[in-house]
Amino acid sequence: MKSEPVVQIRGLVKRYGRRTAVDGLDLSVRAGTVTAVLGPNGAGKTTTVETCEGYRRPDAGTVRVLGLDPAADAARLRPRIGVMLQSGGIYSGARADEMLRHMAKLHAHPLDVDTLIDRLGLGTCGRTTYRRLSGGQQQRLSLAMAVVGRPELVFLDEPTAGLDPQARRSTWDLVRELRADGVSVVLTTHFMDEAEELADDVAVIDAGRVIAQGSPEALCRGGAENTLRFTGRPGLDLGSLLKALPDGAEAAEPTPGTYRITADVDPQLLATVTSWCAQHEVMPSGISVQRHTLEDVFLELTGKELRA
Repeated sequence: MKSEPVVQIRGLVKRYGRRTAVDGLDLSVRAGTVTAVLGPNGAGKTTTVETCEGYRRPDAGTVRVLGLDPAADAARLRPRIGVMLQSGGIYSGARADEMLRHMAKLHAHPLDVDTLIDRLGLGTCGRTTYRRLSGGQQQRLSLAMAVVGRPELVFLDEPTAGLDPQARRSTWDLVRELRADGVSVVLTTHFMDEAEELADDVAVIDAGRVIAQGSPEALCRGGAENTLRFTGRPGLDLGSLLKALPDGAEAAEPTPGTYRITADVDPQLLATVTSWCAQHEVMPSGISVQRHTLEDVFLELTGKELRA
């Protein structure tokens, strides 16, 4: 039996004065998965997630999280979800360990605090007040507080921002373990490699709407074609080459002697290119196929770079 989505959004609208931040957005999050929410600054992703967390009320549309209304059913929902904010939510004068232990006591079956502290590398800063922690330490403490209560669903806002590579990998491992334990994760991130590495589903938001959603693999397959590159002598007859290639293929010489073919790259196309080179006494070298990436898809869909 197919389980109900842990997050179900239909026609969400949220306005701030005359500005519409979210404009009829639809989004569904499957149980037991990691869903990455991507979007340029101002796209509406933060407002959408904050509405799911119960911090904002929609102006129109419906939002259900674990089957509940995040605003009307907040008291019933909050014990079941974990929230990692990018900033705020922690008393600046509190020590790291006392904040985490206090959070653990609010839940019936929390994770072992000492194990979590060790796992996220917080052991050396437990007696340090929050305001004196480094940015990376604050991020790790916020993550620990979001997951210590064993939530069914956790919202993570830029969980690896400001982390060193080792801490970043530890965070990735923790997210994978949460998913393996059946926890659903909604992740907002500016790192495309993070979304590709962790997400089962990716939702791209722009201008207040979801403009694409699917697995990273499916989105990459459905985006721009792959690219075949090779080097040869400068000034090859690209018109002749294009006649041998499938309809819709493109060929260019970005710099003298380097060639780029944009097409649906498969073994047949590779054979066609090498055969053409042989017929024209061209010795190609450095032949490579570059897979279409999630960043390529994002730029095509939004026309904007994803900036922190």
